[in-house]
Amino acid sequence: MKIKKLIIGNWKMYPASVKDAKAKFIAIKKTASTLRNVQTVICPPFVYVSELKKLVTGHRCTVGAQNAWIENEGAYTGEVSPAMIKSLGLEYVIIGHSERRSIGETGELVNKKILATVKAGLTAVLCVGERERDIDGAYLKFISEQIKVALHGVQKKDLIKIAIAYEPIWAIGKHAVHAASPDDALEVSILIKKTLADLYGKDGSVVSILYGGSVDAKNAWEFLLKSQVDGLLVGRASLDPKVFGEILKSADQIK
Repeated sequence: MKIKKLIIGNWKMYPASVKDAKAKFIAIKKTASTLRNVQTVICPPFVYVSELKKLVTGHRCTVGAQNAWIENEGAYTGEVSPAMIKSLGLEYVIIGHSERRSIGETGELVNKKILATVKAGLTAVLCVGERERDIDGAYLKFISEQIKVALHGVQKKDLIKIAIAYEPIWAIGKHAVHAASPDDALEVSILIKKTLADLYGKDGSVVSILYGGSVDAKNAWEFLLKSQVDGLLVGRASLDPKVFGEILKSADQIK
């Protein structure tokens, strides 16, 4: 039974210095470490992971990774393997983020990354979402298919190591068309649960479902309360300790 809300901060390629990264993490941890009902995970650029990991005390605010490769070793210049991530004591890895898919990451590659990540004993945070919505609802079939391709070969026993984050591409980043509503997120949350049930039966219910897309201190509680999700994947707002702290406190108040 899921109790704690899972709130993941995706720092993307920010900030520009390790000094700034450490300061932001310390400030976030100050709030996160006091919250009983929230699991906070910060996913910084990989070059900062080791330094931030040294700052972790307890289990309420931890560090994760933004990506992983499909092999544990090999001639893959610039890549980071699941085994390397595991060796640092990390638990969560974001896989298939829309920004990675936009530079050529295919569904098949995402699937290989999911399998490699889970095999290493890590929790894969699978990102899915449509670029635009059509009035005929084809985007629902698109999202369902994304999930089926990404989870191909994942066994029921490994589902506890999967989280699925819905990120409508039209609602994320500085070029967002407009913000998504809790109803938008609820529709897809229900779709994800149905897709998991079709694939795995009742075992699919162990998968955590997150929402990500222009989440801020004002709307976080509404997404958590109305969208039937287990947590949030937060982008820009997670780089502002004050704003992110408010999001965390909102999540802590929702039972």
